[in-house]
Amino acid sequence: MPATTAQLDLDQVVTAYRRTADVPALLGQLDRIARGYPTGDLVAATQPYMDLHEVAGPIYEVIVEREPDNARALVALANAYWLTGRGPDVVAALAVRARQADPSSRAAWHLWALSESSPRERTNRWNEVVQRFPEDDVARASLADNSAALAGAENDSVALKLAIASYQILLDRATRDDQRAAVQRALETLRNWKA
Repeated sequence: MPATTAQLDLDQVVTAYRRTADVPALLGQLDRIARGYPTGDLVAATQPYMDLHEVAGPIYEVIVEREPDNARALVALANAYWLTGRGPDVVAALAVRARQADPSSRAAWHLWALSESSPRERTNRWNEVVQRFPEDDVARASLADNSAALAGAENDSVALKLAIASYQILLDRATRDDQRAAVQRALETLRNWKA
């Protein structure tokens, strides 16, 4: 598949940025590109640069401005913001918008749970994600980890039980020996913990 004009344009801008590290020039060029091409072309062109958040973020800002109910764009922008330290409130607001636009977006739900700063509320959010997506082992592992941390930090026996139950489900689902060993160690530690 040949590269689009947007892809070639973005490749040139990123190459120049990598050579000069000129952030103001980068931002100006990204704004020009984002405003000059259709969303589909921008999404495809940005794909190779999703780990370069100073590139992905500004492009997705324009996409979200253009399409405020585009759940994938909201998630991509929230992720870029999270990874560049923009703060949990901004990320949570974008994640909530993405969830409203597409309630089936697990990525939106994950960012919503991850962005909560209160350990107890974060655990509650991960529990809500697991209730909505019971087969989501990443969410269940996050619930187990957050519950275990809450149990330790606040001497919370209910959180301890939730952590054990969550790890047990993960153990039952584990398909690799290294997964099983890691979850068994966590379970052994939690079962021997005294409140």
